[in-house]
Amino acid sequence: MRTPAGDALTSLVLPAFELNGEFLSAAKDIAEPAGLTPAGWQVLGATLDQPLAVAEIARRVGLGLARQSVQRTADILVEKGWAEYTDNPKHRRAKLLQPTQEGRLTVEKLRDDQHAWADAVGNDVGEDEIRRVLEGIRRINAASRRYRADRDA
Repeated sequence: MRTPAGDALTSLVLPAFELNGEFLSAAKDIAEPAGLTPAGWQVLGATLDQPLAVAEIARRVGLGLARQSVQRTADILVEKGWAEYTDNPKHRRAKLLQPTQEGRLTVEKLRDDQHAWADAVGNDVGEDEIRRVLEGIRRINAASRRYRADRDA
């Protein structure tokens, strides 16, 4: 038997997966006209401020993407001319990925559509509600991480 709080959390799992799927579908709708996949958008977006190694991108994106998946996506971005590998002064073999000018322009093309989607959905739900949900998600993530860390200790 679970506690009422455990039941409440369990009832959140499927809607959270559904929300993730909805976000990915929206990202696909926004990214595809520019020729990007949602994964490509995430990987390219992670490097806009500074070049990063693939392993660091996988950690930063934080969506459970395996390093190998990020590597495949990075290689595709390089093949399409949206990114390039550069030498990494901290590691001889782990190259850094950075966007090319074309990659930056491609991401910029997505901004208007992303802003329109975010404004429409955000206005429909309401800023206060979204901020409450965000705080709840952050608290759930932190509690889950504490539980797993304590269990593994």
